[in-house]
Amino acid sequence: MAVIEQVLGEIGEPGLAPLMDMNMMVMSTGRERSQAEYRHLLETAGLRLTNVFPTNTPMATIMEAMAA
Repeated sequence: MAVIEQVLGEIGEPGLAPLMDMNMMVMSTGRERSQAEYRHLLETAGLRLTNVFPTNTPMATIMEAMAA
């Protein structure tokens, strides 16, 4: 399974994801997640995060998950 999303870095780390996170919180009830939050979400669904592939764009990271 592949998840293609923006991933939040450490607090204070520059990038587009924190701005998109703020926009999502203002415009809807959504928010961006950190890699640790995705790992927890996937584990709750019975999956495990196996690989994380940064891309050349600030808009996406590819995360690979498999059945636990």
